[in-house]
Amino acid sequence: MNQLIELVSNPSSNPRVVTLRLNRPDRRNALTRQMLQQLVQAVEAVSNDPEARLLVIQSSGPVFCAGMDLSEMQQRAAADDKEQQWQLDSEIYCQLLETLFTLKIPTLAQVQGPVLAGGVGIVLACDLIVATENTFFALPEPVRGITAAMVTPFLVYRVGAGVAGQWLLSGERVSAQRAHQTGLCLDVTPQEVLESRCEALIKSVLSGSPSALAITKKHLSDGAANNVIAQARASISVSAVARQTDDAREGLAAFLEKRNPNWFPS
Repeated sequence: MNQLIELVSNPSSNPRVVTLRLNRPDRRNALTRQMLQQLVQAVEAVSNDPEARLLVIQSSGPVFCAGMDLSEMQQRAAADDKEQQWQLDSEIYCQLLETLFTLKIPTLAQVQGPVLAGGVGIVLACDLIVATENTFFALPEPVRGITAAMVTPFLVYRVGAGVAGQWLLSGERVSAQRAHQTGLCLDVTPQEVLESRCEALIKSVLSGSPSALAITKKHLSDGAANNVIAQARASISVSAVARQTDDAREGLAAFLEKRNPNWFPS
């Protein structure tokens, strides 16, 4: 997998648990198209593994995920076929969220640090979220002139439209403690006990019958997930179009140049 997405030994040393790790710590695990493709392939492999009982998503380094790789986004902006490239990026990201969200086995996000933008979507697509006390969630897309279009349906599903609107429009960082209060995080732990807490949770999940867990996930999916996936698919074009605006170009340039964006009208 080129080590961008690493298949690692799981914390419980149980072969029925598959652990995938984002492994680009030098770039804060910023998501490239290659990483997204590898993640899709890895999650699809888990889906086709009859022995798999639980999937854990974790990452290397102090930052869980900084969102999309903005250097790669800038390269897209300079391409002759930028609209098609943005559309393809949006489609791949949506495919990842859908594949992860609809997986037939339980999924656990083991979050050990900040989660931004597209990284938030990956976490939201998981069933169970355990985060460290220093974790925060942020959706800074409007500051960069774009939208969190595909993340939005998953956020609304997890915390409700009112809270989702506050997060999306304010641009403020949301601490793990606040996320726990809204029901997004199952638990918030000190850094040093994250692994042991997740091991205990994994053990608890695996104590359930495979068929009962599968039926429960299907029941949840039948109740709400189909609508979430439909909204996410509809958001592909929204995300791609938002990247074509003057504000998107200014927001990206400002971020990379480490200055405040100059919006018009201000």
